[in-house]
Amino acid sequence: MSNTELQRLLEEFAKERDWEQFHNPKNLAMALAGEVGELLELFQWLSAEEAAEIMAEPRRAQAVREEIADVFSYLLRLADVTGVDLEEALRQKVELNRIRYPAELARGNASKYTTLREEPGGAAAEGE
Repeated sequence: MSNTELQRLLEEFAKERDWEQFHNPKNLAMALAGEVGELLELFQWLSAEEAAEIMAEPRRAQAVREEIADVFSYLLRLADVTGVDLEEALRQKVELNRIRYPAELARGNASKYTTLREEPGGAAAEGE
């Protein structure tokens, strides 16, 4: 299913329950944040190794799938009610990040783009 088809599925689900009245941008953003918190809780206190293996345990894997689905559903609903085309927004963001994070500077570096071009000690890199 495409994102648009999924959005129609969720819209119909909400409409059948008279929940559209609650699906305003503020409420959907808050619900999305709550679901992200529930997803984070599944990984809380795990080591990096344990987190990498979480899908090997059926009960935990099911919980991860459900929380990711909740996050995705609220993101789709939020995009739908705000009129954001998720695919186009993502394409635009990747292009912006190509500029912000040139591969030659960002490869293997987790620094934010605002400090990526700085040398140790705070001086800007040559060419700026």
